[in-house]
Amino acid sequence: MRTPHASYPSVVERGVLQRAADFLPRKAGKLFLVTQQDVWDLYKAQMDPRIADKAEVLFFPGGEPNKRLASVETLADQMLDRGADRTSVVIGFGGGIVTDVSGFLAAIFMRGVPVLQIPTTLLAQVDAAVGGKTGVNLVGGKNLIGSFHQPLAVLIDPRVVDTLSTREYRAGLAEVVKSAIIRDPDLFDLLRNASQAVLARQAAEVDELIAATVRIKAEVVSADEREGDLRRILNFGHTVGHAIEAETGYTRFLHGEAVGWGMLAAIRLAELTGYLEQGSAQSMREVIALYGPLPPAEGLDAEKLLPRLANDKKTLQGQVHFVLPVRIGEVKIVSGIAPETIAQAIRESLH
Repeated sequence: MRTPHASYPSVVERGVLQRAADFLPRKAGKLFLVTQQDVWDLYKAQMDPRIADKAEVLFFPGGEPNKRLASVETLADQMLDRGADRTSVVIGFGGGIVTDVSGFLAAIFMRGVPVLQIPTTLLAQVDAAVGGKTGVNLVGGKNLIGSFHQPLAVLIDPRVVDTLSTREYRAGLAEVVKSAIIRDPDLFDLLRNASQAVLARQAAEVDELIAATVRIKAEVVSADEREGDLRRILNFGHTVGHAIEAETGYTRFLHGEAVGWGMLAAIRLAELTGYLEQGSAQSMREVIALYGPLPPAEGLDAEKLLPRLANDKKTLQGQVHFVLPVRIGEVKIVSGIAPETIAQAIRESLH
């Protein structure tokens, strides 16, 4: 990854956990590893002993309801109590919520200390931990308080995917499907033609899809670090997806599941507005379905979701911006769509 503010490796390598300390600064001070208790219990033995035996471990309770400023303050107080200073390094070791929170903690503690990201879920490996976006939620919307803070490195060990629940794994695959639709027809073909191997977590296919998705995000972020233009394409499926998460109190859907529903809404909206022809739309729906099923969307009302869109980070000067697919591998950012058309797309997609 190379941006105007940083250059760092995103390493996809089986066993990289065992040499994670190689990516720390030579004169690093105290190490503060932010994780969840279950993650630490599961992977501590695989972690580089130069980190496992020396780091101060800060346990975060996890879950979207805890992804709030209060949790960041608690972690910062723990760092201070344990002797943190500006030479300290934060290590985010967990899923997307942990990498978002630990990255934000590092961004603001003493006005910024380094962070090493080690994601342990597929979703975090292909999305949350890559690209330097960090943040926490408000009641009204997701990731509305945050900062850009590029890590020292992102270390991705595909072996950890084997320990994920089926639901968690499939939720991560939604972000892979997203990346394929916005930028990579070859990845889309892999997902369409090798679904049995992907779902069986065969090493070759898992490594290939992780590497391809990380490469896509690295290319986009390198060209547009702070979401001025191109990077917004990574939000395909997220406009409605974030509204669904907020409407359900961040408790009913995993992030990838909400993005799955959001992609279906964006695909239908692209059809209704004439940006996408029916054949490509059907292919996209079929690939999304291959990695489902998505949890039922009963009780979600389009009219209640519409006001949520106004709180999305992609809404500018009152205009909701949608990332709409034009064809497999290409999307367009569109604003000014009539609310009734948006409501129709959501309604027809969710039911």
